[in-house]
Amino acid sequence: MEYTEICKPFDSLTVKELYAILRLRSEIFVVEQQCVFLDADNKDMSCQHLMLYQNKELMAYARIVPAGLSFTEPSIGRIVSSPAARGKGFGKQLVFLAISNCLRLYGNKPIKIGAQLYLKSFYESFGFIVTGEEYLEDDIIHIDMIRPISKL
Repeated sequence: MEYTEICKPFDSLTVKELYAILRLRSEIFVVEQQCVFLDADNKDMSCQHLMLYQNKELMAYARIVPAGLSFTEPSIGRIVSSPAARGKGFGKQLVFLAISNCLRLYGNKPIKIGAQLYLKSFYESFGFIVTGEEYLEDDIIHIDMIRPISKL
């Protein structure tokens, strides 16, 4: 699997990169998962944006969130892969790189996520453990998970 990795702050995103990010997030979260919510939540401007491109197409994306913005800990959110990327290893590579970038940016600290419940074992394979009860967010069952200090 060949891809180009880009990780940069909001102010460094090109218009085309931002459009591709917002389009992919809307395609999956709003249309495919039928979650009616305001995706532009004013957090993007404080985050790093991890993009995996293949042949100039955005295949996978994650938002790396500083501590104090979504959770007390640094976190990874808006984890998404395009339908064209599924089954090709982009999701695993994306999460691995998101963890690596989070550690590079914020040091060896726990990383928290709000995961869709059906992906619990996927995130456990990266060292995340469940930290709370199940909850409903946008009509999808989620669970908070944390990755203790470096297990990469």
